[in-house]
Amino acid sequence: MKENAPMTMKDIARELGISVATVSRALKDSPRISEERRRVIQQFAREHNFYPNVIGEALRHSRVASSKIIGVIVPEFTHYYFSSILTGIEEAAMAHGYYIMVALSNEQYEREARICEMFHRQKVCGVIVSQAKDTRQYDHFQKLLDSQIPIVFYDRICTGVNASRVVVDDYMGAFNAVTYLIETGCRRIAFYGSPMQLEISKNRFNGYKDALLKRGLPFDEQLMRICDNRQDAELITPDMFDGDRYPDAFFAVNDDTAIGILYTVKRMGLRVPEDISICGFTNGQRAVACDPMLTTVEQRGKRVGEEAAEILIDKVEGRSPIEKVEKRIVRTRLIIRGTTR
Repeated sequence: MKENAPMTMKDIARELGISVATVSRALKDSPRISEERRRVIQQFAREHNFYPNVIGEALRHSRVASSKIIGVIVPEFTHYYFSSILTGIEEAAMAHGYYIMVALSNEQYEREARICEMFHRQKVCGVIVSQAKDTRQYDHFQKLLDSQIPIVFYDRICTGVNASRVVVDDYMGAFNAVTYLIETGCRRIAFYGSPMQLEISKNRFNGYKDALLKRGLPFDEQLMRICDNRQDAELITPDMFDGDRYPDAFFAVNDDTAIGILYTVKRMGLRVPEDISICGFTNGQRAVACDPMLTTVEQRGKRVGEEAAEILIDKVEGRSPIEKVEKRIVRTRLIIRGTTR
């Protein structure tokens, strides 16, 4: 088996010295396999993160199964936000009798394009997708639309194709958060954001900048960094304190980045929030697992997923024309905790 390649039933059979048919029957709890052997095979599969492709089996054995399968592309699983969106999509889909087929783009354009091609071959009824960070060509999305396969974008929308989308109010979420930082006495607020080709990055940056300008504070490019993960935040943040005019607050594009800032400034001997205020954007589980707990903008990911699934299913079932572009915005709210004054 190649390194990092997903394990297959053939791999399990070879490792255990049994036939592929025996593995298949054991994973399906067939009474033709002894209970002890089933237990051994199933435990081995779990320990090696193998799960049978139930949807793939359905596609191979049923011509109508494909009409009830929704393809979902997730850019990464490290963020709580994406897993909460996935929960919303799955619950809404199951409520209407649909299944989801989930694929990870790993923030790579080429992988995203291959997934779209696979979804097309598998004849999924529609696709729900958040665009990868480095995607700058959109032919793979347009091909799906040209084949009458509806697409709904969530979180990171694609402006290169005319398709429905569900987003949170990124601009107002950032605007309100930065306004609150200013109201609590912060004057030099740093911004850590994602690459600016992403619409969410532009919207959150614009909200940040407009909040400064509305309160009479200058925008300083020296306080802006492209940084959207904890590792980079821990590397970059110490440099922000070189010189005399360092930040008294940080607004980060997501919670992981904000937590990276938090632990870095604490290691530097600065007090939070007395010396430095920090605000994130997500309100995931990690926001309440840090010390102090993180002030953040709640995105309501599950609701985003539910809305995306509802739009797609309406198109699949003919209640809404495939070519009709729907744009829905899920409202955010600021959750104030211990990292701000």
